Amino acid sequence: MALLTASRRISSCASATTLRYACFRSFSTAFREERDTFGPIQVPSDKLWGAQTQRSLQNFDIGGEREQMPEPIIRAFGVLKKCAAKVNIDYGLDPTIGKAIMQAAQEVSEGKLNDHFPLVIWQTGSGTQSNMNANEVIANRASEILGHKRGEKLVHPNDHVNRSQSSNDTFPTVMHIASAVEINSSFIPKLKQLHSSLDSKSLEFKDIIKIGRTHTQDATPLTLGQEFSGYSTQVKYGIDRVMCTLPRMYQLAQGGTAVGTGLNTKKG
Repeated sequence: MALLTASRRISSCASATTLRYACFRSFSTAFREERDTFGPIQVPSDKLWGAQTQRSLQNFDIGGEREQMPEPIIRAFGVLKKCAAKVNIDYGLDPTIGKAIMQAAQEVSEGKLNDHFPLVIWQTGSGTQSNMNANEVIANRASEILGHKRGEKLVHPNDHVNRSQSSNDTFPTVMHIASAVEINSSFIPKLKQLHSSLDSKSLEFKDIIKIGRTHTQDATPLTLGQEFSGYSTQVKYGIDRVMCTLPRMYQLAQGGTAVGTGLNTKKG
């Protein structure tokens, strides 16, 4: 009976991860053909990603939804690709294509296209697949904005969206952008709230006397407010230490391309 049950489970789908990818085809009714240097591949027609993203889904069939690339990284790709398109327009990119890329990238940065970023964190070391996922989604969305179909490559993921870029400079850049945004918008405000709460408790507890302890035994008296003032000060120092990391975090790898020399981009 156990073998029969196991056999039925395997025949339906080997695991939850397999269900996500392998069984996906049985529920999808329409596909389109996308191409890359390896040739053609079928992609669900309702998705904006392209060939390299689809290959990553198949080659890295591990993890699952809990191990997908974090949303702050995806949004940061939108910020980066929009800025890159704006600069590339000044360096000769067709303004019509460039503005469509900027509009599509803005949608990514606002989280409107999250469903089109399915990749897990397990991929090649430089984050190439996530960079290409962003390029393909933005290229197909920009093509739609210009009145063309997905997969037509009117806006090309490499030649247009990834122009003068490499995964070796884009991925470190989006890591810095995402970290800086999260620190400023979430982490620091919450630390300041904690500091304020501890600071108020140090005043509230200023008349409560207790025994201090050193070396695991009773020592001399202090107030509970004095104790909480120590907690408050430590959090304040923690905030200062985090803030001191930001100037270096604001330095971006973008423009260095493949090996940091700026190969295949404009000087400077």
